[in-house]
Amino acid sequence: MRAVFIIGLGGFVGAVLRYLLSLLPLAQRTGFPVVTLLINIAGAFLIGILAGVAVRFPAFNSDWMAFMQIGICGGFTTFSTFALESTVLLGGEGFGMGLLYIGLSLVVGLGAVWLGRAVVM
Repeated sequence: MRAVFIIGLGGFVGAVLRYLLSLLPLAQRTGFPVVTLLINIAGAFLIGILAGVAVRFPAFNSDWMAFMQIGICGGFTTFSTFALESTVLLGGEGFGMGLLYIGLSLVVGLGAVWLGRAVVM
């Protein structure tokens, strides 16, 4: 039950951070889901750092790691929002923008995880 509480608390923190960042009016100006992209890249970078810490320091507190990786990163990143925004863009007049968004999310997101791990290793 302790792990559930720890992860839930982290999820709360991550979700609130995501909500606060979603208040930035960037997408209104561009029509491109900039905030979701940035949130997912930042979350990928953070989870990459945490994965590197877990490998480099195996004795690192597992409660803290669960709080950060499952809780905060899970609550902060927005794959479901990414999927919705992608389908909306692909289904409308923004097909090219949808492909760009999907491509950037995958390539830069994967790169952010790699970079996060590399920072620690």
